[in-house]
Amino acid sequence: MVRILLLEDDASLALGLKFSLKEEGYDVTHVSLVEECKEAIHQESFDLALLDVTLPDGNGYDMCKYIRESSDIPIIFLTAMDDEVNVVLGLDIGADDYMTKPFRVRELLSRIRAVLRRKGKANSGHLLRSGSIILDVDRAVLKKDREEIPLSAQEYKLMLIFMNHPEKILSRDEIFDLLLEGGGGFFEDNTLSVYIKRLREKIETDFSDPEYILTHRGLGYKWNKRVVRE
Repeated sequence: MVRILLLEDDASLALGLKFSLKEEGYDVTHVSLVEECKEAIHQESFDLALLDVTLPDGNGYDMCKYIRESSDIPIIFLTAMDDEVNVVLGLDIGADDYMTKPFRVRELLSRIRAVLRRKGKANSGHLLRSGSIILDVDRAVLKKDREEIPLSAQEYKLMLIFMNHPEKILSRDEIFDLLLEGGGGFFEDNTLSVYIKRLREKIETDFSDPEYILTHRGLGYKWNKRVVRE
């Protein structure tokens, strides 16, 4: 599992980021002070650092230099300072990317994946295992009981959505939003029901009595088994 160090003194922003990152399968350690950040680095190893710039006991630039003395992990700055001088400074002292606040969480997640790919530690390079099902994210291949199951593009997206949110009820609106991220067309309400029916026919032993994708009437759908990332 990819481990992320988050240095951010805005408690509400940090809480939201930590939740979103954990939902994507990352292990997150949050600190709000430069000294706490240094302690965390001494005690643990990380694969990526997200650094705020303006902090109560110092600044993210100095923290970036401190990290670069002993580590080449990817570093992304998160800051409201959007003038060119600060962006150039951040990149020149060793940061891999620089995002100005406010930013969209999905864009941050995309940039995290990009810098991890460049460093060879992408969280996308993994298998998702659940029961007798294995989803190979790199190859976009689904297997059940070692047999490959062909999926359409939208069925594959649905599998990713469910397996990235195991044991959590997702409303139809939430699923629509996730399906449409990055483009993908328009969905009528009954289209989702059709896709889920097709998925059940492919992955369930008895699709009339599903064990993986459950319907919670009036609420949405839930992937009903634990998912292990490898």
